[in-house]
Amino acid sequence: MLQSQVLKMVQGRLLRQQLPVALELWNGEELQPAGPAKVRLRINKPQALLDLAKPSLGKLAKGYVQRSLDFSGAMRDIISLGEDFCAGDVLAQSKPKRALSWWKHSKPSDRKNISHHYDVSNDFYALWLDQRRVYSCAYFKQADDTLEQAQEQKLEHICRKLALQPGERLLDIGCGWGGLILWAAEHYGVHATGITLSQNQHDHVAAQIQARGLQDQVAVHLLDYRDVPETQTFDKIASVGMFEHVGHGNLGKYFAKIYRLLKPGGLVLNHGITATGLDTEGLGSDISEFIEEYVFPGGELVHVSQVIESLSTHGLECWDAECLRPHYARTLWHWVERLEANSDAAKEIVGEEKYRVWQIYMAGSAHAFERGWMSIFQILAGKPMVDGKLPYPLTREHVYRA
Repeated sequence: MLQSQVLKMVQGRLLRQQLPVALELWNGEELQPAGPAKVRLRINKPQALLDLAKPSLGKLAKGYVQRSLDFSGAMRDIISLGEDFCAGDVLAQSKPKRALSWWKHSKPSDRKNISHHYDVSNDFYALWLDQRRVYSCAYFKQADDTLEQAQEQKLEHICRKLALQPGERLLDIGCGWGGLILWAAEHYGVHATGITLSQNQHDHVAAQIQARGLQDQVAVHLLDYRDVPETQTFDKIASVGMFEHVGHGNLGKYFAKIYRLLKPGGLVLNHGITATGLDTEGLGSDISEFIEEYVFPGGELVHVSQVIESLSTHGLECWDAECLRPHYARTLWHWVERLEANSDAAKEIVGEEKYRVWQIYMAGSAHAFERGWMSIFQILAGKPMVDGKLPYPLTREHVYRA
């Protein structure tokens, strides 16, 4: 009897909202919408009905990963209709999320968390990233830019913002698979150093350095940013897609370290996802819990104003801030499409569950950026010299020149 009542609740919700979703039960029974269905939702286990009776995006994502639910249809439609099905309550559960203790961002825990996400498999990431394996927001000059074009444009955009010059020393904090340090060395003649906590990434970058004959110009180290020696300073520092792992409680340590590593007159570009609310991470609590459990353990978002406040507190001067929110939504949809196009190979490498985790996580993130639940900023800051000067062009023409 209870099962029947819950099923009626779920069906009633679909009908009231006139959602084009076909419902298939574990016993083969089907419930069709009034018009053509865009999405088919299969309930594989009766207990999954309880989550659908009081749904949230986090519950739907977890059910999909655990295979108590299955979806078929275009992922854009699945995510959008999932929000509609949750009846606008997607963010209603948002709470201030500053409860992560200091130990969540200790050096051992950060190394473990980074390994959880990035050491899945180099071959897996190669299936859906661009050929340079740039795992961060691309930069689209035209709507029809390919992912390869947009990622190269992003690397170039960063190098121009940093006004890189031949012979300068560049540090890339969280260098990933080496896209930026290799680009900067080959196109700008800098001496580049990358650091990462991922063994897989480190090994890939080391191999690329050898293959490209850049041993005298590029180096990569398996190193925590807190352990970078301060015996030498850098002309320029970049941090791209790493900032989300720092943690709210460590912002001061992070920017203080960057300040000490920068030479006077040096520049830093911090490229990271930000929250859209001042007191929350911007996502419903159960969405954050799903991400914490399956995707990014220890990840934290802060508002862009808190980023600027913290870097300013520690002696860095904000010089430029650029929002790339629509660019990340477009990047993520590219990744989802490429992952789905290589689904069989991906499942062979990482298995069904991890495939589903990345598929639903990236599609949900693309939707979140489109909806403004998250944002992303490139913030350029400098360390003024003793006389207060910061050598930098008067305009942005050097960034946008042909």
